[in-house]
Amino acid sequence: MHKIKVGIIGAGGYGGVGAIELLLDHPNVEITGLFAKQDIGRPVSEIFPHLRGFCDLMVFDPEDPAAPSDFDAVFYSTPDGVGQKGARKWLDRGIKVIDYSGDFRFNDTVTYGGYAARIGKGQEHASPDLLPGTVYGLAELHRAEIAKSNLVGNPGCFAVSCILGLAPAVKSGIIDENSIICDAKTGVSGAGKKVNPSYHYPARYDSMNAYKISDHQHVYEVERELGLLAKKDIRITFTPHVIPMTRGILSTLYCNLKKGQDLKSSLDAYQSFYRNEKFVRVFGPEKAQSTSDVRESNFCNLSVNVDERTGKLIVVSMIDNLMKGQAGSAVQNMNIMFGFEETTGLLRPGRFP
Repeated sequence: MHKIKVGIIGAGGYGGVGAIELLLDHPNVEITGLFAKQDIGRPVSEIFPHLRGFCDLMVFDPEDPAAPSDFDAVFYSTPDGVGQKGARKWLDRGIKVIDYSGDFRFNDTVTYGGYAARIGKGQEHASPDLLPGTVYGLAELHRAEIAKSNLVGNPGCFAVSCILGLAPAVKSGIIDENSIICDAKTGVSGAGKKVNPSYHYPARYDSMNAYKISDHQHVYEVERELGLLAKKDIRITFTPHVIPMTRGILSTLYCNLKKGQDLKSSLDAYQSFYRNEKFVRVFGPEKAQSTSDVRESNFCNLSVNVDERTGKLIVVSMIDNLMKGQAGSAVQNMNIMFGFEETTGLLRPGRFP
């Protein structure tokens, strides 16, 4: 069986090691190059000892001319600003690129500029001519476009949770789109591997906080994708929180149901929308769902509820931020881009406890 060759830039981070773990189990992939700005010259299994004997490849500097370069696809598991500077050299050689950051989530410089301003990266994109050809990598909404693309921008982790949680309600027209509130909570790994005193154990243990209130960058993605489904502009209220757990996102999504809508019609809308989706599971209110149900998996679990007293639809959306919110989505997109069965290397249950 022919295997495609994959390189991972940012292999020393959480998203990079997540991709390694998934691709090691992928029958159609061979990892042939690992890159990072730290730990250069060390086997990746020294950085992550659990990989010993499974992946012992040396980590190269991305600028090293002696580094491997014979790839079919390259993953950029890197912060904002990195992929936009390096993607062109791979694309010019016919190599497909999947970027984890916000560098290629938007198709024009104006929208990208608004996003970049919120993350403090300035407003100039290093490769603006590439933006019209990039595809937003949320497979459940853009599968056909992803299949034809050489450049995919992975969604943000909060965005995955909120968009998947709200798409059926918006598409079916059962809610007032102006009433959407997203209350989202993430584990500490969402901040990445870079050292920051606010994420040290003493600062995070038994403590939680809201941050970037009304100013989070993922709002741009959520509003755009929901607006495309509704065929009109949508504005949401979004508040993210960091909570004292390692991985996982739980987003509680509130919106007003239109007159005549109830739990049955809401469940019908969600079950119909995701009927053929392998990685989205819809549940009613009969049993509480937990982030542990999706931990280390590529699934998104949606719990659909209705508060009859207030007429509100309440959807609880759960993903693993490092999987469906990052490496899992990247591998899912890669499968689509190369014509593999979409679930290849990804069909595994959550890890308990």
